[in-house]
Amino acid sequence: MENKIDLPSIHILGTRMHMAELPDVVSLMDHWIETERERYHHVVNTGMHGVMEGRKDPAFQKVLNSAELIAPDGILALLTARIRGYRLNRKETGPDLLWRFSELAHRKRYSYFFYGDTPETLETLSTDVAREFPNIRLTGYHSPPFRELTPEEDQAIVDTINQAKPDVLWVGLGMPKQEQWIADHRDRLDITIAVGAGASFKFLSGTIKRAPVLMRNLGLEWSWRLISEPKRVWRRVFVDAPQYICLVALQLSGLRKYS
Repeated sequence: MENKIDLPSIHILGTRMHMAELPDVVSLMDHWIETERERYHHVVNTGMHGVMEGRKDPAFQKVLNSAELIAPDGILALLTARIRGYRLNRKETGPDLLWRFSELAHRKRYSYFFYGDTPETLETLSTDVAREFPNIRLTGYHSPPFRELTPEEDQAIVDTINQAKPDVLWVGLGMPKQEQWIADHRDRLDITIAVGAGASFKFLSGTIKRAPVLMRNLGLEWSWRLISEPKRVWRRVFVDAPQYICLVALQLSGLRKYS
């Protein structure tokens, strides 16, 4: 898909990454709702993890590159951008996007639908958002079963979301599943924006405690997640991250090229 966003971008191991900070993402989402309401927009927040998933699976890399906006998330992606000459200062990450955009959505009375995670997490998240941002119209939420859906179940979910017709659909299925789901349903969902929310639902609902602000500001949230969710993130830290560093070094040195 043609890049129609007025933001510079770089390619990291074949994945396009927009040089966007959180205010840029919020502004673009607001612009799309105000001026391109009938068009579907896919927003991705990812860094090393998404780039490495794309490198392992070229089909998934195409999914990432088809998104309207891919914003860098995580210390390694930000360092790569800085080496390329872009002084991004993104201390706020994916979970912060949901909260920061909600401040604007509250003022403009935008509507949300939450998809993914567990019923308990979604109920807590919806309650917290409704309490902090009462002008946001929460049109619904749905927790899919942790198995492959039948075509009938999948269609029922699509129908539910389309009947709710939210301005923003937040999808918390985890990378890469959520991005694949958003791309697969592009032609069937009658919404304006779908955002891959990752672990945002768990963080903002309190299901998983976030790293202290100081650790986040220093780019060390990955270490906090390693301690709190070792089974989930160990491979990213000990396998994917070293490979990413080596491969990006080869790309930046010109010894290896990626289209």
